[in-house]
Amino acid sequence: MGKWLVGVDLGGTSTKLAFINTSGEIIYKWQVVTDISENGVHIIPNIVKEIDAKLAELKKKRSELLGIGMGAPGPVRSESGSVYEAINLGWRNYPLKDVLEKKTLLPVVIDNDANMAALGEMWKGAGQGAKDLVCITLGTGVGGGVIANGQVVHGASGAAGEVGHITVVTENGAPCNCGHTGCLETVASATGIVRLAKGALTKKKISLLQEKINQGNLLSAKLVFECAAEGDKLSLEIIEQTSHYLGMALAHIGNLLNPEKIVIGGGVSKAGDLLINSVRTVFQKHAFKRVSKSTEILQATLGNNAGVIGAAWLIKNQLDK
Repeated sequence: MGKWLVGVDLGGTSTKLAFINTSGEIIYKWQVVTDISENGVHIIPNIVKEIDAKLAELKKKRSELLGIGMGAPGPVRSESGSVYEAINLGWRNYPLKDVLEKKTLLPVVIDNDANMAALGEMWKGAGQGAKDLVCITLGTGVGGGVIANGQVVHGASGAAGEVGHITVVTENGAPCNCGHTGCLETVASATGIVRLAKGALTKKKISLLQEKINQGNLLSAKLVFECAAEGDKLSLEIIEQTSHYLGMALAHIGNLLNPEKIVIGGGVSKAGDLLINSVRTVFQKHAFKRVSKSTEILQATLGNNAGVIGAAWLIKNQLDK
């Protein structure tokens, strides 16, 4: 069967782990709670225990693993594999690669979690076959990964791809967690869509969205998209607003990088064509003509598997060199 790669997608709430073969197929995947107590000192020991326990369960040995790839939240020093800062984990200048290598005696490679998702989509997802790719993740926040000529773009301090903090609302923009106002994250994330919906609901009393809320449904981005799919005018207006800002931001990114594909993932992307088609229209309108003709905008296909598959690709790629 050959040796396996380990892909780890480390999050502030949960950590996804997977054994993956060198062809990119997931052999076994599981998820554990991330213990962020005491400034994250238990995170790596717990991950090592989980890997060893799963190997024992599958009657495998650690020597049957090739190496570990891990996606971590926050900017990462790609050369050393240390995390500049992961606020939710309590880490600052944390030597993640060194710690994990010492505890497992396996080769380890570390990168930002959004970069890993981009690599996953490039290897086995919607971006398959593209060497120039941008992956946008629309979840609680907005993340991004940039791949140029098959390589992740990190930038001078590991912060390349922070597309969620492109300013799209120049006047009276909502405050963002980064400290600025009017960021893409404030209008295109799940929380941003809810904020737009709350504002719209105060101005218009009659809508299917309001009816659903009155019936006890919780206001969410998912509910907005469900109502839009049923033709609710207010919900469609909210999606049009989000699509405008997202499409404009992607046009700027497209003009700068001219990627072959822009892949949109994350929970919000599950809205499918309702969102993607609207974003494509705005992109086509504002992108440089040559860019608009050569760049595809696609919905991500790997879902929650993108991070672990991308992490596996990165360690495989490093070992192949």
